[in-house]
Amino acid sequence: MSDSSSQDDASAASPQARAHSAWDDERVPVLSELEQSVRAAFDTGGPLSRCDPGYAPREPQLQMAMAVARAIAEREALVVEAGTGVGKTFAYLVPALLSGTRALISTATKSLQDQLFLRDLPRLLQAFAMPLRIALLKGRSSYLCLHRLEHARQTASLPDRRAIAQLARIERWALETRSGDFAELDGLDERSPVIPIVSSTRDNCLGTDCPSYRNCHVVKARREALEADLVVVNHHLFFADLVLRDSGVAELLPSVDLAVFDEAHQLAEAGLNFLGRVLGSAQVFDLARDLLAQGLAQARGLQEWQDLAGGLEAAARTLRLACADSLQPRGLIKLRWQERAGRAAFAESLADLACAADAAEHALEAVLEMGPDFQRLHERAVALGELARRFSQPAEADAVRWIDLGQHQVRLVESPLDIRDAMHEQLERGPRAWVFTSATLGEDEQLRWFTEPAGLADARTLRVGSPFDYAAHARLYVPRRFPKPGEPAHAQQVALLAARCARELGGRCFVLTTTLRALQAIGEALREDFDSQGDALRVLVQGSAPKRQLLQQFVQDPAAVLVGSASFWEGIDVPGDDLQCVLIDKLPFPPPNDPLVEARVARLEAEGRNAFAEYFIAEAAIALKQGAGRLIRTELDKGLLVVCDSRLAGMNYGRRLRQSLPPMTPLMHEEEALDWLAALRDAREKAGRVGTGPAGQGGLSERGLPNLPPGFFGLS
Repeated sequence: MSDSSSQDDASAASPQARAHSAWDDERVPVLSELEQSVRAAFDTGGPLSRCDPGYAPREPQLQMAMAVARAIAEREALVVEAGTGVGKTFAYLVPALLSGTRALISTATKSLQDQLFLRDLPRLLQAFAMPLRIALLKGRSSYLCLHRLEHARQTASLPDRRAIAQLARIERWALETRSGDFAELDGLDERSPVIPIVSSTRDNCLGTDCPSYRNCHVVKARREALEADLVVVNHHLFFADLVLRDSGVAELLPSVDLAVFDEAHQLAEAGLNFLGRVLGSAQVFDLARDLLAQGLAQARGLQEWQDLAGGLEAAARTLRLACADSLQPRGLIKLRWQERAGRAAFAESLADLACAADAAEHALEAVLEMGPDFQRLHERAVALGELARRFSQPAEADAVRWIDLGQHQVRLVESPLDIRDAMHEQLERGPRAWVFTSATLGEDEQLRWFTEPAGLADARTLRVGSPFDYAAHARLYVPRRFPKPGEPAHAQQVALLAARCARELGGRCFVLTTTLRALQAIGEALREDFDSQGDALRVLVQGSAPKRQLLQQFVQDPAAVLVGSASFWEGIDVPGDDLQCVLIDKLPFPPPNDPLVEARVARLEAEGRNAFAEYFIAEAAIALKQGAGRLIRTELDKGLLVVCDSRLAGMNYGRRLRQSLPPMTPLMHEEEALDWLAALRDAREKAGRVGTGPAGQGGLSERGLPNLPPGFFGLS
């Protein structure tokens, strides 16, 4: 990468270059009343600055807020890419609140929902002295089911003493909780085996037939949402309701004037999880468990409940074995449908599953009058048999199928290629404003990476660059003489380079990998190197503990290197000096043998388009920007980004990928990179603030609820 081309890259990626609007070429319209109110709110001396002594107006934040206000006033669709530090949360919340319209805010995760509902919205309502009603609505699995808790006391078969203790804790909490939201229980792992036993699903919920219906936490949450002025949901809940009409969003959406989707880059993935069909061994085991529990508790001796449950479980195991064949995956892998669909063992396993479901269906027909639990179980058995028979037939022409194979489970998936039809249908249903925003939505001014598959080609677009001074505060190093990603020595060399960086900093490094295989190889090589050199540095590897626990360990003892894969590339905030170096093992191109990727590539090629340029590079650019975004989280952060893939510097498409990154100052040699890290370490030690972060803002924020720093309204 020459100095001149590097300067061109930095210029092309500057905030000024990025802050392009789809209506730059139009005449500036007369400001509406809402736009005037929004401008005043963000101005010096306005309500935000009066409530926050550290607040300072930011032009990028105001630019986005004004665009959102215009979208609300004109009932149009707006797509905004807002770089890190813009403060996009308040850029859409302030216009939403000041507009007086009923609003639906959708986020990517439940933790982001909690941040909005428990931190951001209360602060804004206080600042504006607005008596609006706000509500938080999550999916069923987030709430305690009183009916299933009662049954769990009598019938639950728990795997160990820890699970028994968790159930006892939930029982005590059930006596005092108002919301029934499991998020109230600190330290309760979302993967706890107790949660599925004491929460409901669409399959096992009894609805109005439930004896605990009047006190149901899910019903109460939906009722509050329908009565609120602003409701916070998540993308999964939004799409689940579009398909299943099960969460209450279907009743809510027609009544809102504004729908905002934050972290919109995750919208398509969330949608595909619900727009298709899934047959999984987990749902078979769940049916078997509930069938046995209810049968023995309410109809013992009337049917051979143990045999029926055993038949379902055996069919689920046979299906997984037929899909696995000789494979023994350590993590989740995707198999092409064609690899298994033509085999006799696979067809027989689906037939066996349909027979087991039919047997359960017939047995349940005989006890339907004994209560709503058996009626719901009967419906589940019928649906399961239908799914098994459906997957025995060819897929629809516009759908793709694949098999998700894990160490203990399997899922058969049928999915559309994108969400454009579903979103287009929603946008056509009456005039309302739609706002979609994220830090990563594309690499061109039309944000086509997001707008095209989301059916938003006609939406207005806006790109607002980060206000952070990346050129001064961040460096980019791409090793030139380095093993290629496909070579056996690559993972080892990534680990050794990470070790050298960690030694200069005293830890404080992330290594982001593109595969689970590289994750394990790099983690093991790092441990070996630290042990052999006698370094007092820890290696934290994804999978060795829950994600949040690993992040807490990293922050509490920053003399560590955290090695993570997919789930660590985004949504992780470690502000300040706790994280000062991010290494990415290779360019994050989509796996070409992924069935969904293959189907999308085939469609592009059938349309005469260049799949590599329009799909693979575009996907890599988005993922690379997400991973790099872990480095600089506040305007005072400083750090080094290392991409251990020489293609970023040497290939023709490398320039395009570099332009997708923030305008960091490039370094040519490893010595320069290590010198930069040494300078960061010296500055940290000189300031006497090891591990505290800028302006005293230390600690973990995985989109969580940290202590609020000065300038809160500008940062969020």
